[in-house]
Amino acid sequence: MATRPTSDRLRETLFNILAPRLQGARFADLYAGSGAVGIEALSRGAAHVEFVERAQPALRALHSNLQKLGIRSAIAVQSASVLSWIKRRPSGFDIVFLDPPYDAMEEYEAVLTLAAGILAEGGIVIAEHRRKDNLAIRYGTLHRTRLLQQGDTSLSFYALQADGDQPNRDEPEKDQPEEHPREQDGEAGSR
Repeated sequence: MATRPTSDRLRETLFNILAPRLQGARFADLYAGSGAVGIEALSRGAAHVEFVERAQPALRALHSNLQKLGIRSAIAVQSASVLSWIKRRPSGFDIVFLDPPYDAMEEYEAVLTLAAGILAEGGIVIAEHRRKDNLAIRYGTLHRTRLLQQGDTSLSFYALQADGDQPNRDEPEKDQPEEHPREQDGEAGSR
């Protein structure tokens, strides 16, 4: 399956939403590809980024990008499948971003089902996916709190939902300007 980078516009929107959470955050970039999302997280104040990627061409690009930018600390690069990495139960991540190949829908379900176990308190998971591929509102204790749609791509935001919590509205946000994305009740971007 080919690597498909997150578009610049979508990445800008994502990081505008995440801005209040990034300073000092532990960030996991799953299916990291060239590492653009995790590198952006570092540049915006994340304390640590864990890149997880198994495709050798993508790993070469990731290592090259880190080297060119002189990034040697506050990172870990895991050459492994995301499922094998997540099953080792790393923990304490404030933000987990996953962007599996769009044709690997089974990866979304498997990873999202396990992702709650690696989150820090108040942590969130963001899944990038094709707009036409609807992800579930719930995966175990993760509940979708926000759905943002831009062009053919969507970002689904998930947070832990305690028993008895009422689910949030889950209406898509469509092609909002990067500077002022429309907020929803129970917005995932605030602590």
